[in-house]
Amino acid sequence: MSASLHDSGNPQSQDVVSLSLQTSPDARAKRKIATLLEDIEILKQDKATKNRKTTYYVSQGRAIRRMVILYNPIEDLVKENDRCCEETDDDSTVENSQDHLQRGYIELSKVLPWLHEKLAKINNEESDDMIKKLKRGADSAHGDDTGTLKDLIATWVNMEYSPIPLIMPGDKHHRGFVSNACGKLLCPAEWHWEDALVKAGIHDRTTAFIVSENSWPSFMYENYTADTKNLERGLMKSKLLLMGFKAIFTSPSSANEVDGEGDGADILENNRRAQRRSDHAKVKTCVASIIGMRKVTPRAIAYTACQIRFALSSITSWRAVDGDFDYHLFWNNVVDFFEDAPGPAAQARVRELLEWWTRKVFGRNHRQDLTQDVISQMSVSALAVQRQQMEDAAFDSD
Repeated sequence: MSASLHDSGNPQSQDVVSLSLQTSPDARAKRKIATLLEDIEILKQDKATKNRKTTYYVSQGRAIRRMVILYNPIEDLVKENDRCCEETDDDSTVENSQDHLQRGYIELSKVLPWLHEKLAKINNEESDDMIKKLKRGADSAHGDDTGTLKDLIATWVNMEYSPIPLIMPGDKHHRGFVSNACGKLLCPAEWHWEDALVKAGIHDRTTAFIVSENSWPSFMYENYTADTKNLERGLMKSKLLLMGFKAIFTSPSSANEVDGEGDGADILENNRRAQRRSDHAKVKTCVASIIGMRKVTPRAIAYTACQIRFALSSITSWRAVDGDFDYHLFWNNVVDFFEDAPGPAAQARVRELLEWWTRKVFGRNHRQDLTQDVISQMSVSALAVQRQQMEDAAFDSD
């Protein structure tokens, strides 16, 4: 292809030869379209990758409120761990709130084992985006559990106490201390709800009967009654607390199976078998399976206790403080009961209590405890070692 150029100062024209080889307009257009389609495909793949990351982070975040921390922002946990890493003074005083945050970060790293390393590899913008998506999942799960227990608590209280009028699943205004049944369960364990003076004092909110997080609610105790001479006896072992836990972490239907000591019950295995049924019926995977929970943890109990306390109350929207009752501090109290035991004897009782919880929720199977160290002491492994030793001895004798 050639073109003529006219120089205004030179009447003569010169032909300039192009180095391009002539192609048809249709061929050039097709190649442009192909290039654009490739660009679009790359953009689609980038969007799909971004969507997969969003789905993953949101899904992973659903475990955070349930198993790690109920109120503190995730960012505060990360910042506190950074502060601890930079702290050089071994004798520095650690405030209680800082200790809670650091313990929370350690628990976060257990629940989401990939997170600690991920935070070290990404920049601040990517970190903020990831945490935002984790928080979305955490808040979504929290809201789902609140809605579930709002209805279930009404059913359970009606079955247990047959109040008049019955508590309506969608109604919160007639719960709390307005309801005799809910009032009994919310009443601080050191008082007797049946005492007219106590009931009147709580209703009138007198200074002699302040309901706060500094008292264990009666619903936390076995048979909803505390032994004032031994307040640890029966604490964290109530039927309502156990039912609430199972409704959240295994399934609402499993919450009705709380009697006995868990013999033969393996919720997770039953859930997996149900998903493999030959009729291909759709079975919802339980929360415990999704988040990999095989044992009951203190923070999961604390989360459940807060959810049940809210479900029994008359407040209609979730808040940190209900009158004189601070949910954040209540959550801390439950966690500290387990994680901050004063000595070996108390720690042993805590371990025994958590074993009781795990047995009640997941049954007596302990396959998750079969570590390599444990397996190495069992007869199959021991026999393999012995046979190898005999083989080596026979070779040496030859």
